[in-house]
Amino acid sequence: MSDSYRATLDYLYSLQLFGIKLGLENIRELLERIGNPQRELRIIHIAGTNGKGSTAAALANIFSAAGIRAGLYTSPHLHSFTERVRVDTRQITEAEVVTLTKELRPYAEKLRTTFFEFTTALALLHFQRSNAEWAILETGLGGRLDATNVVDPELCLITPIALDHTAFLGTSLAEVAAEKAGIFKPGVAVISARQEPEVDAVLHAKSVVLKLPLLQAGRDYNWQAAAGQLSFQGLNCELTRLRPKLPGVHQQQNLALALAAAAYLRQAGVAIPESALRQGVEQTRWPGRLEWLAENILLDGAHNPAGAEVLADYLKQRKLRDLHLVVGLKADKQAEKLLVPLLPFVSRLYATRPPVDKSVPPEKLVQLARKSGILAAEYADPAAAIAAALQNRTAGQTLLVAGSLFLVAAAREHFLPTAELLSISD
Repeated sequence: MSDSYRATLDYLYSLQLFGIKLGLENIRELLERIGNPQRELRIIHIAGTNGKGSTAAALANIFSAAGIRAGLYTSPHLHSFTERVRVDTRQITEAEVVTLTKELRPYAEKLRTTFFEFTTALALLHFQRSNAEWAILETGLGGRLDATNVVDPELCLITPIALDHTAFLGTSLAEVAAEKAGIFKPGVAVISARQEPEVDAVLHAKSVVLKLPLLQAGRDYNWQAAAGQLSFQGLNCELTRLRPKLPGVHQQQNLALALAAAAYLRQAGVAIPESALRQGVEQTRWPGRLEWLAENILLDGAHNPAGAEVLADYLKQRKLRDLHLVVGLKADKQAEKLLVPLLPFVSRLYATRPPVDKSVPPEKLVQLARKSGILAAEYADPAAAIAAALQNRTAGQTLLVAGSLFLVAAAREHFLPTAELLSISD
């Protein structure tokens, strides 16, 4: 890492002191001052609670397989800031981050932009300068007031919606859904994953008001999975015997949503051959989410109750028991609701702090485990927790690292060589 890149990151992360500032005035002004690069891009906008990243990654891989130059903007990153901004699935270089930050900084300092506002502008400018035709944008928080919501998309996607960030988005599914549906634009098609009935009701009502087509899983498209293969039907597209590498029923839904988006665009005249649909889905990786490493090590960034339920379903499906769980949570997470679904599969728990400023006290996680009769202890850092778990487990037992993407990132850096950390495709 060069000194200039390190200084650039120090500046970017200092913008987090401005916190989360929901609203579009700043980002609109910042983009105006740099020439509104988003207006030269064809945009797919993705909102939802879980599954945004893997859906976006699959879609980016489909575009790449079709020979279409597309930008990809996701958050957070696991290891490197450069993961957030990619063109043709390849991340932005450190030198490009330095150059763009220097260019944007004078405008940003006058506006007191937040970290996410700044990085959104940086991504859009990079996509334009890199001659990307399309941009796939993942919302950061919510939708209605998220910095990405300044764009005029050609298509919107909604991944499964659940309760998360309730202090900002609301305490009911209907309230959260209304915030996510804030990315809807008049007449612009929306494709939705399967949702709870109260979420469906909100999405449908918004689509009627804005007079836009709402395409829904189970009605306009569908999929089936068996024996490691995935089939997709809908939107004048039928694919069979796809072999995705992403494990888990929830990832099948995310891949199906990406396929539905690509199939919709094919109907609209975008040149995406069937071979690109197949290749894009089959080569997609999304690190840190149900990711198996050697020697029965499983990593998953389940960081909210819905994510924990999905992970628990996967453990049940795979008949995994007597796990050694290394866990750590950010301070804003619902520790009990996240931990309880996982405990029936756990024989021993190792509580630690993920590498973040504020975290759930490990002793709280230990208490929750012990209430369920599970051996538990706290450790000063992820490395100590992982070392203890490796020492205590017996042959054939699985080591699961979960609860925070920051913790998963620390585990990946512990186990994997640097060259294997960042790729989203095989």
